[in-house]
Amino acid sequence: MYRGLLDGIERAALTARGKSNVLCLGMVNENPQDLRPLFDAFKSRHPECDLQLRYAGFADPFRLLRSGDIDLLIAWLPVRESDLTVGPVVCTEPVVLVVGPGHRLADRESVSYEDLGDEIVFGGARPDYWRNWLVPTHTPSGRPIRIGPIVTTSAEMIPLVSNGEAVSPCFAHSIRYYARPDHIYVPIRDSPLAHWALIWRTATETTLIRDFAETARDIGPIAL
Repeated sequence: MYRGLLDGIERAALTARGKSNVLCLGMVNENPQDLRPLFDAFKSRHPECDLQLRYAGFADPFRLLRSGDIDLLIAWLPVRESDLTVGPVVCTEPVVLVVGPGHRLADRESVSYEDLGDEIVFGGARPDYWRNWLVPTHTPSGRPIRIGPIVTTSAEMIPLVSNGEAVSPCFAHSIRYYARPDHIYVPIRDSPLAHWALIWRTATETTLIRDFAETARDIGPIAL
């Protein structure tokens, strides 16, 4: 009853604004402004639709899709979930390593995944195969990479990086969105480009979801 009441209020508010549909997009990444060309293109095609953004997080990125709280998700690849559809890539970007200002790697022009064999990195992203694309379990030569503090949001990483307790591979958009005097970002030279794609629940695919995906295909991946 409560959910039905909220839905009725939301429909009334949409009608008052000249809207008739809602599409809720979850983001694991935290750079919505970079994707504004995609959002604006979709809105121009569907002015009747209210496009809403939600932060999905990396601790359990597919939960909101499966619960129905979001319709679409932008997540880094690979995504291998039997109940989810992997749609078009919306953007690509390099991977960098974030370290504290006093860290031994802070002055490097670039680092390698091999360097992580001497470091402690954050854990917390799930599922394991998805996290391992960004934070591998072993270096290229086979040395184990130690997993240290478990974090569930980027904000939880901030004091730990600053204090030199751990380092983490992360995405290049962090350089702009998390620019801080106590965070140094160093390119990882042997990391492939990250590909961020649209993901949705196969069983609940709608015309709006297909249209959003088609818009993304028309625009093509945005290089960050």
